[in-house]
Amino acid sequence: MAQRHLDPTAGPVPADVLAGYLRDRATEFLRALRLHREAGAGAAASEGSVAAARALRRAARRVSASLHTFQPVLDPDWSEAMRPELAWVSGTLALEHAYASRLDQLLTALHRLSGAPPLSPRAAAADGENAPQGPPAPDHEPRTGGTRGNSLPAEGEAGDGHPAHLRRTATATALGGTRTATATLTATADRRVTAPDRGNLTVGAAKAGALLDRQLTLARTRAHSTALQALGSSRFHAVADKVAVLASEVPLSPAADRADLRPLADAARERLADAVAALPLLTAGSPYNAEALVHGLSPDPAPHPQDAPWHQVRLLLRLHRYALEVLHAGPDPGLLAAGGALDRHRDASEAAAAAAQAARTPRIAPATAYALGVLHADQRHEVEAARYAFQRAWQKEALGTL
Repeated sequence: MAQRHLDPTAGPVPADVLAGYLRDRATEFLRALRLHREAGAGAAASEGSVAAARALRRAARRVSASLHTFQPVLDPDWSEAMRPELAWVSGTLALEHAYASRLDQLLTALHRLSGAPPLSPRAAAADGENAPQGPPAPDHEPRTGGTRGNSLPAEGEAGDGHPAHLRRTATATALGGTRTATATLTATADRRVTAPDRGNLTVGAAKAGALLDRQLTLARTRAHSTALQALGSSRFHAVADKVAVLASEVPLSPAADRADLRPLADAARERLADAVAALPLLTAGSPYNAEALVHGLSPDPAPHPQDAPWHQVRLLLRLHRYALEVLHAGPDPGLLAAGGALDRHRDASEAAAAAAQAARTPRIAPATAYALGVLHADQRHEVEAARYAFQRAWQKEALGTL
């Protein structure tokens, strides 16, 4: 068991505690909605409106999660109707931020893989538009030691950097009597073969960054428009009216008078523990196991099926954390570390899917497709690293309960 049990010696937690928590979160929702309207949200959202939208999502998630976990003590018809509406609000407002974060993560990874300094999305797009088709000249991009994802020189490539040319030069020198030069240049040629060329990746990264910037910026703009339409719709106004009622009166069930919230919170913890037990934690605990790269070349555009159980654990972990908030339990560092690892897992999984989707764009240059393939593999490695971090955090939490 990898979660700290609730204190069995503590007394029962009445439903009034849940009612107070829901009223507080409803008040936060209404306050954030007022701030969002005061800040305004035009074509370019201001910093204030972004913060207000984040607060709206935060309050909506917590109310929706509490309605799910503590449903037996709430009015069933009201909670069943309210919960999907709050999930719709939270999901709609989260899309714009998700696309912006995904673009930033992918562009940062591209510049890290190419060895270039980080650029803003617009600068990356400009570089992609003006990037040459071939690899840069040696004086602009020296062919020195590479990193993961670098490309080898093309077979049959001409020039002084080609291994065959170096061997011919070495042989001619040896015929002149300097065998030392032969060995030196041949060794240099061998090092050139094992030291991949970074030229293709750098050129491809610029074009790949421009492509990702166009696609994800367009998706972000559409998400922003969708959020504005949602906030002005009659559906959202109906949700806001229900939240306003919730801020003053929580519809409890008749059985709430003698109910104890602890067994319901403990059930959320058990669901989380069961879901984690089904994960391949033994494999995830081995560094560089490459499990996350399985089916990486599959033509199926659907997300990796192996990621779904991890996403489900992330949602269950969030439900467990919010249940502890209702019971006024203090924040658990182990839970926060595990949740952060699963957040990184989700972000890397979605970033890899975005890179794969961009690579399916028709008529892109080979260097661009290559860079996107390297980027996809890099993000799948980030998925693997996040799984490893979660496994470590979970095991530490389990040892803390012994």
